[in-house]
Amino acid sequence: MTGTSSALHRLLLALDEPRAQGIQLGRWRWTVRQRMAGVRDALVNEGEHAPDGWLAARGVTILRERNALQARLTDLGPAVLESPDVARVRTDLKRLAVDIAHHCQRLHDLAYDEVELELGGSE
Repeated sequence: MTGTSSALHRLLLALDEPRAQGIQLGRWRWTVRQRMAGVRDALVNEGEHAPDGWLAARGVTILRERNALQARLTDLGPAVLESPDVARVRTDLKRLAVDIAHHCQRLHDLAYDEVELELGGSE
């Protein structure tokens, strides 16, 4: 499991805790906020991906997508701690988690295509 996938998994587990274990709301908010920070750090640590040639456009798109995901995480941060509508916050975070998982898959696909290009593909 990659750093981003692992951090995302921990966030998803934290999102389900109030239902599963009856955790106090304040503690849940703080735990979710910490897990969000872990996801943000993992996204930052992905680094810059600027492959050459025909993969360059995809690399720029992935970078732009990562920046948008980080912005969404930042925007949701205060809502996790302050919003009275916890169900809405959970829904928004779960939607963001799905988008981050798709981003990770595209990042893995790009890495695979880079290796395939370097090795010569299936020719």
